[in-house]
Amino acid sequence: MNRDQRQAIALAGVFQAAVVVDELARTGRYDSRAWETLIKATVDPHPEQFADIYGNNLANLAVGIDSARQLLEQPPAGSQVMRYMLSIQLLANRASKDSALMNQLAERLDRIQQQAHHLGPTHDNVVLALGELYSDTLSTLRYRIVVKGDPELLKTPHMAERVRAVLLSGVRFSLLWRQQGGHRWQILLTRKRIQQTLSELRPRIS
Repeated sequence: MNRDQRQAIALAGVFQAAVVVDELARTGRYDSRAWETLIKATVDPHPEQFADIYGNNLANLAVGIDSARQLLEQPPAGSQVMRYMLSIQLLANRASKDSALMNQLAERLDRIQQQAHHLGPTHDNVVLALGELYSDTLSTLRYRIVVKGDPELLKTPHMAERVRAVLLSGVRFSLLWRQQGGHRWQILLTRKRIQQTLSELRPRIS
């Protein structure tokens, strides 16, 4: 797997998080496979291989790959998914410049990983811990992501923590994208190349 492919896969993870956040906030529903992939990637901060991040199966990122291909081609005006994706990227960029915050994220994620090992990665307590971690760290930055959806739905028990957990997952994939050489303006300047790479990856999804 070359660098372009790794970058495209990491970016698809950010798009997948944006899609799931939008679905959760508006309807309370989500694609269970997409959700599980995001959460599992977040509670495993030290995978042995790059492919382990998405369970070694590109089908786990199908939602992100398809949404990225569509939105990079011609994003509809006012697309919430595109807004969330760009906001997650900006938040990750701000977080990466705060070494104390990044250390706190790493330490807490290591503890949550142990919790996930005993309870399972998508157990309610693990998801709540991820949501609390987002609140204690990324939510303290001056830049914050505003989630729009059904106000009553967002007030239901644990919904806010679920949304925050997915936003944390998006930041995880955004940081991965940066580690693979992605940069701020690349999405705009080389979107055709990203689309081509995603199109080449799409047939591998079974």
